[in-house]
Amino acid sequence: MTSFRAHLHEQRWDDHRYYHHSLVNQSLHFVSACTFLTAYMLMFKDPALASLLGWTIAMTTRQCGHFFFEPKGYDEANQASHEYKEEVKVGYNLARKWVFMTIWASIPLALWVNPTMFGLFDAATGKVEWLRHLGYLWLGLGAGGLAFRVIQLCFTRGVQTGLVWGTKIVTDPFNDFWLYRRAPGRLLRGERFDHWATAEAN
Repeated sequence: MTSFRAHLHEQRWDDHRYYHHSLVNQSLHFVSACTFLTAYMLMFKDPALASLLGWTIAMTTRQCGHFFFEPKGYDEANQASHEYKEEVKVGYNLARKWVFMTIWASIPLALWVNPTMFGLFDAATGKVEWLRHLGYLWLGLGAGGLAFRVIQLCFTRGVQTGLVWGTKIVTDPFNDFWLYRRAPGRLLRGERFDHWATAEAN
């Protein structure tokens, strides 16, 4: 059986080579990583604020990179179609991400319509309190989305795969900070794609 560390390295490498060709996407991931690391530190003091920061800046920049800047044609470097990569994606592929982000975007509307969220909160007395309630709801969504996919992977692809993916997601900000730290500078120098994706970009 592949060791946990080796499996984690494999998932990280597959994610990088399949889904991070664009230096715009890599730069947005670097911004996302910096923001998530800040949110991690805030989590111990103010979970609601950390959640708001994580969702409004870190998660949106991260997903915009995938949705709008990453090439979706045939991947010459990896000899794989976009459809194949979406099918074998361990975590949330683009289709699942659209569903997840739609739920995320619908939560503020739901909280506006039902300020107590069926008795979960007392009705907010001001905008700040309302935002804090939203932060807690988004925090629950993030934890729930992570737990749901881990459990799903444990049943469909094996316990180790699920646990490795969960570990990868939690530690991605640290990994992405280091991996993509040079991407903004390269982007400013006029590069657009990482070296292995040049053929695909042309």
